[in-house]
Amino acid sequence: MLQTEARITGATTLETGSRDEGRQDALLDFVRAVRASGYTFTTVTPATHARVNARPENATARSLRDVLGWSRPFRPELLPTELTRLMDQAGVLRRGQGPDGALLKAAIRLSSLDGELFLHAAYPSLAADSVFFGPDTVRYAQAVLDHLEVRARAGLPAPRRIVDIGCGSGAVGILVAKRLPEAEVVLVDINPAALSAARVNARLAGVENVRPVHSDMLRDVEGAFDLIVSNPPFMVDAGGRAYRNGGGILGAGLPLRVVGTATERLAPGGSLVLFTGSAIVDGRDGFREAARGLCEEAGLDWSYREHDPDAYGEELDDPAYAEAERIALAVLTVTRKGP
Repeated sequence: MLQTEARITGATTLETGSRDEGRQDALLDFVRAVRASGYTFTTVTPATHARVNARPENATARSLRDVLGWSRPFRPELLPTELTRLMDQAGVLRRGQGPDGALLKAAIRLSSLDGELFLHAAYPSLAADSVFFGPDTVRYAQAVLDHLEVRARAGLPAPRRIVDIGCGSGAVGILVAKRLPEAEVVLVDINPAALSAARVNARLAGVENVRPVHSDMLRDVEGAFDLIVSNPPFMVDAGGRAYRNGGGILGAGLPLRVVGTATERLAPGGSLVLFTGSAIVDGRDGFREAARGLCEEAGLDWSYREHDPDAYGEELDDPAYAEAERIALAVLTVTRKGP
């Protein structure tokens, strides 16, 4: 259920009334004006973001990229008046920032991917319902698009019904929808802020074949799917942030739920592409072993490869990872044999 204000904890949360339609229109006009300016930004990890922003010269913004990419406070005169007005009208402008309260700050970020700009939460993304977009979004997108290319080269029919479980900003489902305009693409998330961001991002990208749905996994979505894609939370997060906390043993709870859901909801010939992380303990990949068991029990073909053998090394300082020797990023592909 959508909130009644443009509350930017995770993303712009918009209601469907006339007042809010005006806010959404202002937000769309704002992002389109930003895009017309030539703005681009590659979003980095939170650890890198913290290091770069901690440099003394980066205390306040000096450019539009500083405002909308690096989430730095800015002086009112930095941006054109029209951009500031649209931000304010859209409810994404925060006042009273800085030691003297004279600075402003954007409550959103805009990140570049595949020639589009995607709206997501400002840094730092501390709220439980923050909508995250980062380097893993780019890696996840590439894994899914690579899978589509492999299918096409093999002469397999393009998937007609697709779902992105835990869609977040909606970026990956939107990129798939751009390439497969005849397909139905369902964007599923349990976080209303994520679905609000996904709706805005779909409009910005001009795709009309996506349908955001509030659901825990596929509980409120019917039918089978030719392609299931997902990049669920896979970390241990004491704060319980929806975009980050995977639950279960070492964060593997949600990724394994996605695998279990796919064993039930893949159509004949359908595939799951899951981009995830796994904590390696004494050389053992517990997620891989558990996922293999689920797939083999269901009679599904599967493949697994490490995309990056050592990511998020800073997390190993967390007591929750006391037994882990590394955190690997991996792509699991699961396929149900055709009829």
